[in-house]
Amino acid sequence: MDDTTARHTEKMRRIKAARDEMMKTKTEEKGLIIVNTGKGKGKSSAGFGMIMRCIAHQMPCAVVQFIKGARATGEATFLRERFVDECRLFVTGEGFTWETQDRDRDIAAAQNGWEIAKAQILDPDIQFVLLDEINIALRNDYLDIDEVVDFLLTQKPHMTHVCLTGRNAKPELIEAADLVTEMTLLKHPFRDGVKAQKGVEF
Repeated sequence: MDDTTARHTEKMRRIKAARDEMMKTKTEEKGLIIVNTGKGKGKSSAGFGMIMRCIAHQMPCAVVQFIKGARATGEATFLRERFVDECRLFVTGEGFTWETQDRDRDIAAAQNGWEIAKAQILDPDIQFVLLDEINIALRNDYLDIDEVVDFLLTQKPHMTHVCLTGRNAKPELIEAADLVTEMTLLKHPFRDGVKAQKGVEF
């Protein structure tokens, strides 16, 4: 064994020993409040990735989509055609706000979605709920942030995971969450005149 290999082996041995000690202190289990936010792409995609993990682990789950309307998406088609028994899917929006141009309708749709979301979170059969683009409804004050945060902190079952996606997550939600990820935009083809691509954006 040469010196470079020996140094690497010793470094990895020390890292593993330290990590093993750290892992001994990580014993709690709880349902997490997860927030995916930021201007970068991937917030909903990451949420649906967790839905796929839940299905693989035979964890019943649900998706409630806010804002997004009837436009066909790959994830909705995939769940409806292949995993209807494993994952409930509710599309409660009517499309992006600049398409509906009707604040009262947008508020009514968001509040309907929130009622559905609460029912899914409280359902003892459901272990993971994805609230896709709810941060947009909260940012536009279609839903009351204090009500949403209070529900998540006081009524969400202890072992139920809830993931909330969308840019501009409110500070109150970030404070309440267990896990927050901010997607950062570095480049996007839309800026170069490239339209949304099937399989990448929808």
